[in-house]
Amino acid sequence: MAMSMMRSALLRNSLRSASKPSAPTRRGFSSSANHDDAYEAAKWEKITYLGAASCTILAIYNLSRGHPHSETPPEYPYLHIRNKEFPWDLDVDLEIF
Repeated sequence: MAMSMMRSALLRNSLRSASKPSAPTRRGFSSSANHDDAYEAAKWEKITYLGAASCTILAIYNLSRGHPHSETPPEYPYLHIRNKEFPWDLDVDLEIF
C-alpha cells in the first residue's frame, strides 16, 4: 500500500510540473529579422519619390508630343441622317386659360 501511494504521489507531482510552462520562448517574427527599420523606411521613401518623379516626367513627355488627327469620316448613305424637327421643338403659341 505504501508503494502504491508513493507511485501515485510521484505521478501526481510529475503531472503538475509538466503542466507548468517553463520560461517563455522568444518568438521570431519576420519584422524582427535584424533589419534596421529606419533604413528600410528611408529606402522605400526614396523609391516612392523616384517613382512619382519618373511617372510625372513620362506623363509630361507623352502629353506634349501631340497626336495625329484623323480625317472626317465619309458620308455613308446608310446613315439616313434626317433633319426633321422634333415635336417638342415646334414653336406653337399656347393659350393659357
